[in-house]
Amino acid sequence: MVVIIDPQVAGISGDMVLSALINIGAKKSKVIDGINVAANYLSGSKIQKIDFEKIVKHGTEATQLLLDIKENTHERKGIEIQECITLTSDKIGLSEKAKVFARESIKSLINAESKIHGESIESVHFHEASSVDTVVDIIGTAIALDDLNFFVEEIISTPVAVGGGTLNFSHGTVSNPASAILEIFRNTNIIISGGQVKDELTTPTGASLLVNLTKNCFEFYPSMKVKSIGYGAGKKNFEGFANVLKIVRGEKTEHFQQDSVQILETNIDDVSGEVFGNMIDKIMSIGAKDITVSPAITKKGRPTQIVSVICDSEVINNILETLVSETGTLGVRIRTSSRYVVPRVIVTVPVVIHEKNFVVKCKIVKSGEVVKHFKVESSDIKLIADSLSLSFKDVSDLVRSQVKQKIGAK
Repeated sequence: MVVIIDPQVAGISGDMVLSALINIGAKKSKVIDGINVAANYLSGSKIQKIDFEKIVKHGTEATQLLLDIKENTHERKGIEIQECITLTSDKIGLSEKAKVFARESIKSLINAESKIHGESIESVHFHEASSVDTVVDIIGTAIALDDLNFFVEEIISTPVAVGGGTLNFSHGTVSNPASAILEIFRNTNIIISGGQVKDELTTPTGASLLVNLTKNCFEFYPSMKVKSIGYGAGKKNFEGFANVLKIVRGEKTEHFQQDSVQILETNIDDVSGEVFGNMIDKIMSIGAKDITVSPAITKKGRPTQIVSVICDSEVINNILETLVSETGTLGVRIRTSSRYVVPRVIVTVPVVIHEKNFVVKCKIVKSGEVVKHFKVESSDIKLIADSLSLSFKDVSDLVRSQVKQKIGAK
């Protein structure tokens, strides 16, 4: 099964996520009971009323969180909120995955504020996020996800609308999206877009929940059979669209795994083969998935080489710097690309070659319990060949024969 979080029109906030999960089937009473426990661990705050109601937003019926709180503080240390969430998670018996999700979500908020203000984690103060409603959003979402058993599902996001214009908050006027949201999304695969209004569509809490739920963001839904849909309403009203977060659960119909990668591409026409060889080794060593150098013809009939690197967003900056420093290129094109990959598992298999013991890594593709095909890691074969002074081809044949027998491949 797959779960799609769809914030591409109205963005995402903590209360919208929680409300959408209630709408799609999470037990309201279970969520409310857990939230009331959390309030006991946060001094100076009292939940006077909490409920969820059905509301129509610009023609769409959705669930909205009703929260009436009384507080006598306007700021708290981030670690106070973190301690409340940790204590509550243990007290109400969340699953381990739900506990990790709740802890990491508040950490994302704290780390973002720490980075922006140049303060230590222990010193970070929340202003807008200091209210008990931050705890409500994080703990309530963790409970709801646990109740729906969503932590075992594949979770995917569509691009996130963040809005535009300016925002006024405790530190003055800033452009939207605020620095906290940009910091939370930095170095993730989540794609952001402006959206349709000059207003805040995505909140830091909503961003933190999202990045801790999924690493996958795609512009289009995967092939799937829709099973259930949840609509979570935000507090604001906008002309032209419903301020609603959509969550869709369905059964995927393709037999491939979908993810997204970054593609870096540049044209090089004035370096030697030795430079290319060194560049390839360096880029692969810092985490690239693959690199291709292809001949081409550009303007005025000039020959060139197109360097194309596939990588994850986490290593994109290092690879970019290496491309520039090693080749002297003056520009690199970068784009995000969805890809489908065949599901595989990686196993280690012991082999005996010329009466010596070795272990090789092997990628296996299965159909049910049947091994359809496999591939032994070439670097392991090379190590064995070098250590025994044998040819790569001979060792490959010997290793594949033993691996095939041991994993039951046909």
